[in-house]
Amino acid sequence: MKPEAFAATRDNARPLRLFWLATLSMFMIVSQALMASAQGAPQSFSVLAEKVSPSVVNITTSTMVAGRTGPQGIVPEGSPFEDFFREFQDRNGGPGEDRPRRSSALGSGFVISEDGYIVTNNHVIEGADEIEIEFFEGFSLPATLVGTDPNTDIALLKVEADSPLKFVSFGNSDNAKVGDWVMAMGNPLGQGFSVSAGIVSARNRALSGTYDDYIQTDAAINRGNSGGPLFNMNGEVIGVNTAILSPNGGSIGIGFSMASNVVTKVVDQLREFGETRRGWLGVRIQDVTDDMVEALGLASAEGALVSDVPDGPAKDSGMQAGDVITSFDGKEVQDTRQLVRIVGNTDVGKSVRVVVNRNGNSETLLVTLGRREDAETTFPASQEVTPGEPSQSELMGLTLSPLTQDLREELSLPDSAKGLAVVNVDESSEAFEKGLRQGDVITEAGQSEVLSISDLETKVDEARDAGRKSLLLLVRRGGDPRFVALSLEEQN
Repeated sequence: MKPEAFAATRDNARPLRLFWLATLSMFMIVSQALMASAQGAPQSFSVLAEKVSPSVVNITTSTMVAGRTGPQGIVPEGSPFEDFFREFQDRNGGPGEDRPRRSSALGSGFVISEDGYIVTNNHVIEGADEIEIEFFEGFSLPATLVGTDPNTDIALLKVEADSPLKFVSFGNSDNAKVGDWVMAMGNPLGQGFSVSAGIVSARNRALSGTYDDYIQTDAAINRGNSGGPLFNMNGEVIGVNTAILSPNGGSIGIGFSMASNVVTKVVDQLREFGETRRGWLGVRIQDVTDDMVEALGLASAEGALVSDVPDGPAKDSGMQAGDVITSFDGKEVQDTRQLVRIVGNTDVGKSVRVVVNRNGNSETLLVTLGRREDAETTFPASQEVTPGEPSQSELMGLTLSPLTQDLREELSLPDSAKGLAVVNVDESSEAFEKGLRQGDVITEAGQSEVLSISDLETKVDEARDAGRKSLLLLVRRGGDPRFVALSLEEQN
């Protein structure tokens, strides 16, 4: 190429290169802006910490516990260390004395009103004789216990102060999203007021409680943080730090805070009544599994399957075992855990509409809720067994026998128990795979009571004639009912 031609080509390419460079620069600027917006990382938590710190408190409790006599249980008798431990105990209570001693524990909490109401965990103050509150400004006040709720591990305390106290407000925990920044405050390992930050790692976690609704966070939470607040970036409390998952007792970034929307309802009741007053429907329920969908005539495995209806509000409304609750007070029911929370958060004495699926049809029942704390479990009686039944029969991998008085005594069942006793289970059968065992009692099949083997055979035939591939059985073990769907395809 001639020099003149090369120069001309280079000159023509310059505007194009400039265009692409400008485009690339603009792309990088926009990308960085989007990343910064997505991360939302604050430059500092100092402003938030300064704002909320005066409302966070350290809690010290003390309890009188019985002393121990001698070194028994500490070292084996005759051990070379026995004299050492006896001397140690003598210095702390005297030889042979069973002198009570005072034990202390530490925790955290936060003020929710200027007149001195304080929220913490129940396990922080449980069994305490004295509760001392240390405030961020350096002064301390004794606290009295207003009420507790072991189900959610929440306690409400009260202090009397000469002037209004600084307090924080609850936020809406339902607005917290996975990835949002949060800040935890408390008294970790007894080190005094401390701040840690992280993000919301997960929502709607359940640990072991009936009303669990935990926010999981990677903000450092250690012993002593229990009862402290979890703040959103607006300085609102969206959780109460309650538990950690850890192999060594220290924080590994898996902490759990009880969601504020659960806590606020508990606190309001403790403040007003000194106790909780949860709604009570009066049913035993279980989740609907995929293998039950066809047997129940449902479209999907959603709702809460009623396995028992003892005396109570639900029974008074006409609810039956085998009903599937699909809606409660206008809220769609996904599973049993959700239903328990919805019912518990509904006012005692309120009349609500409950939609159930019964034998493939939708029915609406009006139920007036009782109070769960006052509920007593009772079980309805059944009818007598039809005489003349065969002693045993095999169906669906089960060896069954009508309940007799001898069987009731052998299985430790009450005289009122009715149904078919499972005498044996074929270990290669679907029934064994789904947990049926010798000693179980089948009380219903196809949502109808079975008092004899012929009753069960009739329900099998009816289900097969209706084109169903499975049959729903209500099985009781030790008085606890559950539904199990067994396939009919292999039955002859």
